[in-house]
Amino acid sequence: MRVKATTKFVRTSPRKARLVADLVRGKKVTDALAILRFTNKSVAVDIANTLQSAAANAENNHELDRGDLYVAAIYADDGPTFKRIRPAPRGRAHRINKRTSHITVIVDEVRQDEEV
Repeated sequence: MRVKATTKFVRTSPRKARLVADLVRGKKVTDALAILRFTNKSVAVDIANTLQSAAANAENNHELDRGDLYVAAIYADDGPTFKRIRPAPRGRAHRINKRTSHITVIVDEVRQDEEV
């Protein structure tokens, strides 16, 4: 059974979040959390929290064993962009785009006949 958790409006660009998401896609939850703990990117903390939330949802709501879970899907979609103005030379103004992302983690149970 697939169980998901979503974190919205994370203050990092989706492009940077996808770099970290690619590291844990398809891994067991315990291995993915260990990888995220030692990943030197600030978005790794947000992805780890979302992964722990998905695992807790699976445990508490669907009575699945945490040791049998793996990351079935993980993706970072675009959120709203905050548009700011910064002064530029010669009296001009440049736009600064502060991007946000929505992180979604889907975990599933490993079948006994399958191995990740």
